[in-house]
Amino acid sequence: MKPPRLQTGDEIRVIAPSSSFLRLSEPGIELAKKRLTDLGFKVTFSEHIYEQDELGSSSIMSRVKDLHEAFADENVKGILSAIGGFNSNELLPYLDFELIKRHPKIFCGYSDITALCNAISAKTKILTYVGPHFSSFQMDELQDYQTENFLHAVTDEKTFEVTASDFWSQDEWYLPNSDRNLHANEWKIYNHSEPVTGTCFGGNLGTFQLLLGTRFLPKPDQSILFVENAEEDDYHDFARGLSAVLQVIEHPKALLIGRFPKETEMTEERLLAILAKYPLLREIPVIYNMNFGHTQPIFTIPIGDQATVDTEQKKITFF
Repeated sequence: MKPPRLQTGDEIRVIAPSSSFLRLSEPGIELAKKRLTDLGFKVTFSEHIYEQDELGSSSIMSRVKDLHEAFADENVKGILSAIGGFNSNELLPYLDFELIKRHPKIFCGYSDITALCNAISAKTKILTYVGPHFSSFQMDELQDYQTENFLHAVTDEKTFEVTASDFWSQDEWYLPNSDRNLHANEWKIYNHSEPVTGTCFGGNLGTFQLLLGTRFLPKPDQSILFVENAEEDDYHDFARGLSAVLQVIEHPKALLIGRFPKETEMTEERLLAILAKYPLLREIPVIYNMNFGHTQPIFTIPIGDQATVDTEQKKITFF
């Protein structure tokens, strides 16, 4: 079920289901709020967003309370995570999925929020969105691609297509005076195929793995599987994570891989060696260096939605 589309004037609630809002700078908060306000949205913040414990987050109950209140509040039409982190999966046993199902609305974030997005879609059949955090909107350069694709995903009723951005970068974009190093962008094809259609699941690979063996894992039939690595996970983590996921989701329709941050030490040679281990990946479309994950800019993935992958035209069509 697609949640109601966002419209001009709608209220977006910012919550911190992972790391505390204190990870963000005040100038960055104001810039992200202004950018969303300029798009026509009203931005509000949850009650416990500034709480912080010894682990840089807040209590499970505070985070659950803020998430439930955001879904239950009839004035709130969309929910954005503040930023990622490491522990949003702690919330899953305590979530009231029936409450969420009764109040379907846009829910978006990436990285650690992958756990919440996939679990909510699995338990409620409502689309969620692996896409920008609230904090992502403070980015200046390359923001147009990110914002345009976010708006297509959460405001359009019609089908939309996603292709590669002209440029990509991995810089400290959240620092006001940081230099930007823009690189020409290209999505690369590991294996060509006729266009295939399936259901979108995945996101950050390390976080998605946390759902394996739990009642919160989607049971995707004919899945389009999205995977990407965060900076703290190296190429070994990607290799064993991919193996784990492909042992559970044995016959995906397509595998789509986000661009790797430099900290992962993933090279094209290493990635191709990892992919070559799996005969299946020579039978289905596989694209890598895509615009999602922990480099900029990113597009928004509707989790639970239908999509068609076209390797010839290097595009994804979301329905």
